[in-house]
Amino acid sequence: MEASPPALEAASSANLNTNRERIGVLVLAGAALLAMIGMAIGVLVGPLQITLSEFSAVALSWVGIGDAESVSRVKTGVIENIRAPRSVLGALVGASLGIAGAAMQGFFRNPLADPGLIGVSTGGALAAVAVIVLGGTLLSPILVFLGAFALPIIAFLGSLITVAIIYRVSVFDGRVIVATMLLAGVAANAVAASGIGYFTFLADDAQLRDLTFWTLGSLGGAIWDRVLPAALLMLISIAGLLTLARPLNCLLLGEADAETLGIDVEATKRKAAFLTALGVGAATAVCGVINFVGLVVPHVLRLITGPDHRFVLPGSALLGAALVLFSDLVARVSVAPAELPLGVVTAAIGAPFFFWLLIRDKRTSGLG
Repeated sequence: MEASPPALEAASSANLNTNRERIGVLVLAGAALLAMIGMAIGVLVGPLQITLSEFSAVALSWVGIGDAESVSRVKTGVIENIRAPRSVLGALVGASLGIAGAAMQGFFRNPLADPGLIGVSTGGALAAVAVIVLGGTLLSPILVFLGAFALPIIAFLGSLITVAIIYRVSVFDGRVIVATMLLAGVAANAVAASGIGYFTFLADDAQLRDLTFWTLGSLGGAIWDRVLPAALLMLISIAGLLTLARPLNCLLLGEADAETLGIDVEATKRKAAFLTALGVGAATAVCGVINFVGLVVPHVLRLITGPDHRFVLPGSALLGAALVLFSDLVARVSVAPAELPLGVVTAAIGAPFFFWLLIRDKRTSGLG
């Protein structure tokens, strides 16, 4: 007895879903492996070469297994105080930017969205630039009080204040208007860019160098005292965004259908906006502005696994970590002993990919 067409369609759909789930699991495993390799290479490679056995000895000594006496004090210090915090920071920053980009694209239902649309990065950048330029004058008492944490704390507050203003402007009759939030983010980015330009004009030569590296991003200032507080915020953001997989999947059907399926759409919007601001703000506060990670990584995942956020969100976190780690490696070794800003490398990767997306979308829509 032959199967009816509806039965064939159901079987075909089930097989497609099963194949996508298998692909999704494989992609997650591959992305996790890439991120781990990136962290390991980041510790081993540099002006001072460190072998895998030396790194293993130091790493095992952290958990009380064996000792690191066979490794020189210089190498132990480099591993523990320079390269390990840098690798951890790179992984967390990449994960935060990647998963935030995936959440924003699902939130706006726009594959070209990224965290920068709601002003998180530029708001933090404006606050940091103000600290760098005015630190010796108007903001001197605040800097004395906050000490070495002044720049990341104020940059983080700048990100949160910017998002709070955009969110407030976007709320009408108790509902978040996504189009208004997008336009408010564009306006906030323009205002922040104007402010950054003004402070850049006021800066002296020494401040200009700091501004350049901060606005283009760098992991060079990674020390445990700065990494750990930001790491806590980024981990909270990543964990929170992972819980939005089902709501974001339902939002793909439209807000009305999502509400029919039992999703609190407004709560999902608030949570997505807040967690994105938390993670990207913390990342921006410790390493400056890094562009294109939140745009490129979720696109790659969607091309491979499809739109299911159960795989897109964790995959974007893992692949984002790998991208930032390998980009930082290029930044460190390509012009050694100098160091390229990290944002230059990610932009060199992201901008051509963005052009490819535009050309691809034009062809698939029949416009090219």
